[in-house]
Amino acid sequence: MVCALSREESFQKMSQVVNVELKDIVLANSTFGPNEIRVIKRKINDEYAQFTLLRDLAAELEGQPTRSPASSVRLGICQYFLGRYRSAIATLESADGGALAFFYQGKAHLELGNFERAIACYESAKLAGYDADLCQIAIAEAKRQSGDIDSAWTILENIFGPAGQTAEYLYQRGATLAAMGSNPEEVVRLYERAVEIDEKHAGALFGLGLENDRRGNDDKAMELYQRAASVFPTHVGALMNLGILYEDYHQYQRAARCYDRILESHPSNAQARMFRRDTADAMSGTDRWDDERDRMQKRMQTVLQIPISQFQLSVRSRNCLQKMGIMTLGDLTRVTESDLLASKNFGETSLHEIREMMSNKGLMIGQFASETGSEPEPIDPGTLTPDAQILLDRPISDLNLSVRARKCMSRLALTTIGDLIRKTGDDLLECKNFGITSLNEVREKLTALGLKLRGD
Repeated sequence: MVCALSREESFQKMSQVVNVELKDIVLANSTFGPNEIRVIKRKINDEYAQFTLLRDLAAELEGQPTRSPASSVRLGICQYFLGRYRSAIATLESADGGALAFFYQGKAHLELGNFERAIACYESAKLAGYDADLCQIAIAEAKRQSGDIDSAWTILENIFGPAGQTAEYLYQRGATLAAMGSNPEEVVRLYERAVEIDEKHAGALFGLGLENDRRGNDDKAMELYQRAASVFPTHVGALMNLGILYEDYHQYQRAARCYDRILESHPSNAQARMFRRDTADAMSGTDRWDDERDRMQKRMQTVLQIPISQFQLSVRSRNCLQKMGIMTLGDLTRVTESDLLASKNFGETSLHEIREMMSNKGLMIGQFASETGSEPEPIDPGTLTPDAQILLDRPISDLNLSVRARKCMSRLALTTIGDLIRKTGDDLLECKNFGITSLNEVREKLTALGLKLRGD
């Protein structure tokens, strides 16, 4: 039976294994439970090179001609830490049928988005003797990620005692409150309390980073993302957002390392792979503009296909979008704010929430609405020099803009100079991380060609 230990008992057990080599924990036939798992994470936190050792040890364990059910538990959990979730599930299903195996099957299913399967595994873990409160907190997370916010909140409201004061509980409570779209100050307080209890709680650090990122506090967001990214297992969201911030500050080697770390654990992550190629080009000084334009378009398509279900929207906003058949970020770029406000029960609070979600991905509500209806606003020929018309079909890359300005062009899906001059200065300033300096740069480049932004 896996049960909660007192702090003193947990400390004593941790002291017994903390000096054990990683090889002895993974390959030996000694006890393997939550304390040993904590030591694995701690060793990799203290020295990230141990991640490579863990991968080698898992391969050695996997290559053994025969494995005991207990060894399958060790291997399955190692596979989970290595980001090999499907392999982890298959291995743990053939393990000892114990509480630990069920719990980590649930965690692997959660990473794959199999929410109902995750919940079933957590229920099985609870029946097998895993700590009931920890299972309930995990079930609440799966409910929240599946979009069942009300059920998640109800579960958390019914957890009392020591479990209700843990960092994980406070983080899940904060994340669920954030998904409801209300009381952002309380969300931040819950995340901060979680970090006070566990200064290496990756979820709470990422949540605080995201809250600061949304408010434009780049330096503070970067610090929090860095702290979250230093925790093992790898927090993909923290590494991705940190890489993007590094790129904005022209720190391409650091950005590349963030994307490399994602790919170490999640080699099929298309977004990380695409961003990694961009940083490689930036570091080499290669100006492959045609390829870059194609990559920008592909990157934009990847972002536009992200399902709205991945975001922590309030129940009201989520229900309204579902009724309108809006399932992806791309769908939101093809409707106007007026369309949304015309929907029953959709008000200014929901609109603000969705604006913030879109802005965080470098998008705007309705930015492609013209593609589904009216034609783009025509360019006034009177504002162009005689030779300017031939420039309109040239790629924006011909302007040789800075990285930050180019990223804005990508986020707004502007690929030609003609696309650009249909935008006003205010349109560009609405794009995340695009400021007056970038706007002046764009204006200078256009002026050199005898062109102007709309309204200038």
